[in-house]
Amino acid sequence: MYNKKVSIPGINTNDLKTLSNDEMIELFKRYQNGDQEAKNLLVEGNLRLVLSILKRFKTTEENINDMFQIGCIGLIKAIDNFDLSQNVCFSTYAVFLIRGEILRAFRDTTPIRVSRGTKDIAYKILAFKEKYYNDFGIEPSNAEISSALSIEEYYISYALTALKEPVSIYQPIYNDGGDTIFLLDQLANKKDEYDRETLMSLRKAIKGLKVREQEIIYNRYIIGKTQTELSNELNISQAQVSRIEKTALENIKRLVK
Repeated sequence: MYNKKVSIPGINTNDLKTLSNDEMIELFKRYQNGDQEAKNLLVEGNLRLVLSILKRFKTTEENINDMFQIGCIGLIKAIDNFDLSQNVCFSTYAVFLIRGEILRAFRDTTPIRVSRGTKDIAYKILAFKEKYYNDFGIEPSNAEISSALSIEEYYISYALTALKEPVSIYQPIYNDGGDTIFLLDQLANKKDEYDRETLMSLRKAIKGLKVREQEIIYNRYIIGKTQTELSNELNISQAQVSRIEKTALENIKRLVK
């Protein structure tokens, strides 16, 4: 979440007005009878709603004002299409349009192109996690997410990765006053490191593990579950999961050699 203040040219966000329900209804009646000034007042009176939605997204200092403007487009669409006769709170209706505009902007401006289907799944996962946490006060497990959304567990981590910001390989990661170490310096040449023979040895080593060790390695490194999640699912302590995982990794190293 982006916690810094959003600066809007010419507007002090601390002074933004909030309209009462009666004021909203009166302004909507005026606007729907052709009063354009009423529309302007509706926009100004709901800018705080746009800000509150924008704070739920991870944005950068460079694009947060652009995203605010995009959120305002959703707000204007909501004002233009709102139906007073439906007896629905305007904010309830507007949230979906504002959030939708911001989500589309994020999908369309991501530097690395990821399929829209994958991103849509990622946002569904985030929405489910948010609702689950609000209902139960804890994060849902991957198994619960998988069951609720009918997606494979291994795909959860993959989909969420699609929302992460790309990092330059020339990003400095360490400097003690001498030569700077860049991310590029720490990247392994996996083409050379993991040849066909090594992969075959690795598969054979994993098959040589005990069933419980295989289960933990699979869930930790393929599915992406945490040790805490596994301890809850297997009804053992987190310390036991850690020990089994450590033993399994040591056995793999021994068998691969």
